[in-house]
Amino acid sequence: MWRTRVAAACVICRSLANSSCGIKRKSPLQNLHLVSRNIHHPYYPSSKFQRPPLRISIQQYSSLNRLPLHKTKLLNVKHGYQSHRNFWLARLASRLLKVRYLILGSAVGGGYTAKKTYEQWKDMIPDLDDYKWIVPDFVWDLDELVDIEKLLKALPDADDLAKLMPDFDKIGESLASLKGFLSPGSPGETAFRATDQGYDNDKQFKKVSDKEKIDQLQEELLRTQLKYQRMLERLEKENKELRKLVLQRDDKGIHQRKLKKSLIDMYSEVLDILSDYDASYNTQDHLPRVVVVGDQSAGKTSVLEMIAQARIFPRGSGEMMTRSPVKVTLSEGPHHVALFKDSSREFDLTKEEDLAALRNEIEIRMRNSVKEGCTVSTETISLSVKGPGLQRMVLVDLPGVISTMTSGMAPDTKETIFSISKAYMQNPNAIILCIQDGSVDAERSIVTDLVSQMDPQGKRTIFVLTKVDLAEKNVASPNRIQQIIEGKLFPMKALGYFAVVTGKGNSSESIESIKEYEEEFFQNSKLLKTSMLKAHQVTTKNLSLAVSDCFWKMVRESVEQQADAFKATRFNLETEWKNNYPRLRELDRNELFEKAKNEILDEVISLTQVTPKHWEEMLEKTLWERVSTHVIENIYLPAAQTANSGTFNTTVDIKLKQWTDKQLPNKAVEVAWETLQEEFSRFMTERRGKEHDDIFDKLKQAVKEETIKRHKWNERAEDSLRVIQHNALEDRSISDKQQWDAAIHFMEETLQSRLKDTESVIEDMVGPNWKKRWLHWVGRNKEQSIRNETKNELEKLIKCNEDHPAYLANDEVTTVRKNLEARGVAVDPCLIKDTWHQIYRRYFLKSALNHCNLCRRGFYYYQRHFVDSELECNDVVLFWRIQRMLAITANTLRQQLTNTEVRRLEKNVKEVLEDFAEDNEKKVKLLTGKRVQLAEDLKKVREIQEKLEAFIEALHQEK
Repeated sequence: MWRTRVAAACVICRSLANSSCGIKRKSPLQNLHLVSRNIHHPYYPSSKFQRPPLRISIQQYSSLNRLPLHKTKLLNVKHGYQSHRNFWLARLASRLLKVRYLILGSAVGGGYTAKKTYEQWKDMIPDLDDYKWIVPDFVWDLDELVDIEKLLKALPDADDLAKLMPDFDKIGESLASLKGFLSPGSPGETAFRATDQGYDNDKQFKKVSDKEKIDQLQEELLRTQLKYQRMLERLEKENKELRKLVLQRDDKGIHQRKLKKSLIDMYSEVLDILSDYDASYNTQDHLPRVVVVGDQSAGKTSVLEMIAQARIFPRGSGEMMTRSPVKVTLSEGPHHVALFKDSSREFDLTKEEDLAALRNEIEIRMRNSVKEGCTVSTETISLSVKGPGLQRMVLVDLPGVISTMTSGMAPDTKETIFSISKAYMQNPNAIILCIQDGSVDAERSIVTDLVSQMDPQGKRTIFVLTKVDLAEKNVASPNRIQQIIEGKLFPMKALGYFAVVTGKGNSSESIESIKEYEEEFFQNSKLLKTSMLKAHQVTTKNLSLAVSDCFWKMVRESVEQQADAFKATRFNLETEWKNNYPRLRELDRNELFEKAKNEILDEVISLTQVTPKHWEEMLEKTLWERVSTHVIENIYLPAAQTANSGTFNTTVDIKLKQWTDKQLPNKAVEVAWETLQEEFSRFMTERRGKEHDDIFDKLKQAVKEETIKRHKWNERAEDSLRVIQHNALEDRSISDKQQWDAAIHFMEETLQSRLKDTESVIEDMVGPNWKKRWLHWVGRNKEQSIRNETKNELEKLIKCNEDHPAYLANDEVTTVRKNLEARGVAVDPCLIKDTWHQIYRRYFLKSALNHCNLCRRGFYYYQRHFVDSELECNDVVLFWRIQRMLAITANTLRQQLTNTEVRRLEKNVKEVLEDFAEDNEKKVKLLTGKRVQLAEDLKKVREIQEKLEAFIEALHQEK
């Protein structure tokens, strides 16, 4: 095979050698095939795999070579050899397709350069931790929402970018090939120009000073703060509008649902409103309801559960479980469910999980309603139960009446239960369902006497004997049960008598099993067989039918009369309002709270309208009042006792440094917080003419106190303030005469104020002078006379030596004491030193004021550093440094107030108002008075009357 291929190659070589095509050649071997030439002529010098250069008649240029090729002639190849064709359009298209390498390389290179530039810029940014307090709090909360670290990790690393980069040698060749065809504005050139431009910008950015960077960052932060504030305001406005729309739709939906409510639900709503109504206008709640009373553990709860056909109440063995009244509204419905008045959750009574949750919820509500130190509560828990076959009625389960109190009960538990039971049974239209335990002796019952007192004729009482199965077993004579049922055993009359069985005593029994047991018992009971009881007097089913009929009969007889009574009450309340408050709207407590809330928020917003000049003046004045004593007593006076100006300046610098490091920033923050409180209190308590309403004063005061209590100053402010104050106090260069005069004026005012205080102290020590003694007829006491003599002696000492130091030597004290004793004045050395302190202080302050007057024209010598001058005004420079520090501190605190603290205070006010809005007890405590109570009663009476009229109309339609 290999030889065959070689022979074929030789044939081609021979055909090329024999052909004549006009090509200049030195040897016929030049036209041989390369493979053949390597095989047959291995020693030929040009036997490498190279294509011989072509010489054609047309001048051509290569895009990859700058030099032109030599001219050649085309070959006329025979025997199947084709001539070399120049497809320059195809080559151009193939090279243009190489642009993709250029674009990919530009994108990858640009991304890598951008990341490198970002890292360089990040290293150049200074540390701005000291200026974080400028940024509002909600900006720092963005870190919780946006994970910056994840974004940084998402960027590709340098190694990953290097892997994606193509061969730059090929890209260079492509650029060289496209030089003649691509315009200067090509994508690749633009991309590299952008990269070069970014590099140049990087160089220019390095030249920017740190101060300019900080200013730019501060401006950017302020713009961001304003942007987010506008966004928040817009969102709050939109939220308010959407809330209005939702409330309007809810109101429409409620109105539509009212038309679909059942008769018993409408009646139950009236009773719920009446339970919160304060009957202070002689309009008592006389609407019918079924009141369930009985001794503790008599079976009240079990009877109610049999009527409701569900185990809905918590249970306990011998423990008081019913701790507050529970109003149960029974109505017929397709599903057996229960729900509370103030909740939208429905409990499916066919599921044991929902039943357990309902019992737990009732127990929690009972315990929460009981106040500390009490056992039972008067608050009513409203529950609605719907289900197939339920009789429509409203029952109220009351705590069981007890005869003795056990450990853990409040001392007034027994009286409280009696008062609650009496309050419900006093209603002349209330149906009393008296529950008596049949398993115990009737003589031990307490509730029967109570019911007899409330309804002696028995016109609205239904007597129920429970646990008849146990009574039949334990009682020797069945006639005793008949006597109890007929009411012959004790003097209590009733509208009807019933006997029921509430189970076998097992709390896990279901309602269906209890019903079956009850029916089975009465079918086999001797009470029915011997005609002691009639058939309609037994079972809870007959009981619920009888109670429901009695309830609706009482409702129809009394509801219209109650509606007329509330109509008359409404007329009386409206007349009273018109007579007492003719120009005021009838706003109830909630509406008044909303009005007060808007006023408070408007007053808080007014804080943002306080001018910066006003803030700075208040801050500077208050801060100087706080620190002036420390500056005079601990800095200026000790430094003024030094011998020369160098020691004075050194002492001042040391004491100012210590003061700035320890006390000054904290004191400045305290002053700023107190200033903010004063302005906030001023806006909250400011009376605004005729629009001011005194009824809001207590609420505003409570909001102010609670807001101030919650607000805490930014702790990072002290650190940045300390640096600013330290830099301000280190500056000693007074630039112009105006600042010099301002410092002298500030120093003169301070010294005059201190001199006035000192004169007042000396006057109290030595008593009134001769002028006051003659004009006001007052004299000096013994101690004042001694101090006056001591003062005169010390003043002589100062006159003798005007350069006397601040402290008296021991020999000088002895000399003064002996001179006074020579005049018959006995004096103590401590009194002499105490008097000397005030006398020398007055002398020093007067000397300092004289020196201050001399320094008024000393600015020229200050500029020459007091060279060739005996005048030294270092104390003026000290007061200028203090004055400048006060101004810079006031400006810094004002910026923090307006940028951060005022907005945080506004946020706290909103939170306090929201908390108060949810606390009804707080609103009742803060919004009080006859006007509020009258508006509340008027609103409730109107609501009750409207609901009663709607109920009466529905009742007539049902008839």
